[in-house]
Amino acid sequence: MLIRLRGGHVVDPATGVDGVADVYFEDGRIVAPPQGREPDEDYDVAGHIVMAGAIDIHSHIAGGNVNSARLLLPEMHRSIRARLDGTPLATAKWSTFETGRLYAQMGFTTVVEPAVAPHHALQSHLELGDVPIIDKGALTVLGNDDFLLAVLRERESETAIADYVAQTVQATGTLGLKCINPGGADAFKQNMRAFGLDEIVPFYGVTSRHIFKSLQKATQTVGIPHPLHLHMNNLGIAGNIDTALATIDAAEGLPMHLAHVQFYAYGLEGKNAFSSAAPALAAKINANKNITVDVGAVMFGDTVTISSDVLRQFNSLSGAIPKKGVIFDGDANGGGVVPYAYRISNYYNAIQWAAGLELFLLIEDPLQVFFTTDHPNGGPFTTYPELFALLMSAELRAQWMERLPADVLEMTSLPSIKREYTLNEIALMSRAGPARLYGFTDRGRLGEGAVADIAVYKPQKDKAGMFRNAAYVFKDGENVVRDGVVTRYTKGKTLRVRPGYDRAIEKRLDAYYDELYGLSRSIFDVPEAALAGRSVYAEVACRN
Repeated sequence: MLIRLRGGHVVDPATGVDGVADVYFEDGRIVAPPQGREPDEDYDVAGHIVMAGAIDIHSHIAGGNVNSARLLLPEMHRSIRARLDGTPLATAKWSTFETGRLYAQMGFTTVVEPAVAPHHALQSHLELGDVPIIDKGALTVLGNDDFLLAVLRERESETAIADYVAQTVQATGTLGLKCINPGGADAFKQNMRAFGLDEIVPFYGVTSRHIFKSLQKATQTVGIPHPLHLHMNNLGIAGNIDTALATIDAAEGLPMHLAHVQFYAYGLEGKNAFSSAAPALAAKINANKNITVDVGAVMFGDTVTISSDVLRQFNSLSGAIPKKGVIFDGDANGGGVVPYAYRISNYYNAIQWAAGLELFLLIEDPLQVFFTTDHPNGGPFTTYPELFALLMSAELRAQWMERLPADVLEMTSLPSIKREYTLNEIALMSRAGPARLYGFTDRGRLGEGAVADIAVYKPQKDKAGMFRNAAYVFKDGENVVRDGVVTRYTKGKTLRVRPGYDRAIEKRLDAYYDELYGLSRSIFDVPEAALAGRSVYAEVACRN
């Protein structure tokens, strides 16, 4: 069936279109304007904004930490609206099902879960398969696992590390590699409560710097499109700007992606010894084009922090709001769940909010900075529309700043920044850029051959309202949202890469698992049969 979106303002940086145009699609793909054919369906979208479906590169939507958060905070579920008619009874509150619905109504069509432990991959994939409408992907976590640290301790070859990385990513069915506080979780097991870039992991004799640089190089070697996705040391600690700057220097020009960098943009200025160092971090990123970042912006309200940085989460327990939490020191990274409330009247929270906006506005290239709240750590993904609005309006930011504690404005450059994002820059940061970052050639654009993932917005003065409820959303060419309401629930795909490696690593891992666990390594793989009826894989090509 040939469908036309007629007369909308198309904003598609990937193809250079920013003006009134028609968009045609058929059999789930964008097609060139046909000659001599009339569309079977025609949507008059004159006066509307037409973009590719949005891509969230970093959002915690599945896995053990997410489920622990749901169990820990049943009281927060009560604020979620009642189950909609026609939806599964088992998903009455904020669940996998609600996740897909809420993303779709905002015009998001692809979301990446950034932290899947290899031994928990099957469970995570089963959960991702339950998320309707949107396509999903994930990143595999390495960097605190015994096998890798032992290989580094023994100073084995880069080839051995690369084979291990490629085999693990392929076996877990993900899009690439995440490294979380490299070495820090293992140091925590030895009762260390802080871990810096050049501190040594007990027993293994390697530093955090050595770990992530080895994984960074291995990711490049095996041709995974997405560079190493790094959660740096010293998250959330005053003065951690020095760690962030040193980490960028340590990349030595190789591609690397730094996660939720707002949580590393803190200086020691002022009477509270806590200030925004976002200008210094933004300047460093501007000067290093090999570095990409997502912001992890803070938004005011109740949320819950979830992370495999077990060292950091343990240290955060005393600040939990309400006073409860979960810490599990499991294999490799473990994890922690700590509820928290960001308050506009709180000096430290207000600095965090301002630092996130500074990074968005001071990083010059929208292809280097990506839109996240590190859901749910800085705030739920449902606050994205408000963040879009803040980036697009200096006047709105000024109104929010009037409510901040007076001494906050002395510790941030935000009042002096007048930049306002254009729709084209929003599309770069949330569509074209994420597609390039992950090596997606079939999405993030409206050019011929792309999947027909399309979001249509009705312009209004209230930009948050515009982005919160899309006028239309099409997923693989099917109309799934109309006027902010999901009208059709479809099954999305699971995106993965399949890097090559020397099969000898499998025999070595078989022996390792047999000796250490008395189990077959294969029980931790993700067989395609397990996803039957839930999702299907879609391949993302490696570079080699």
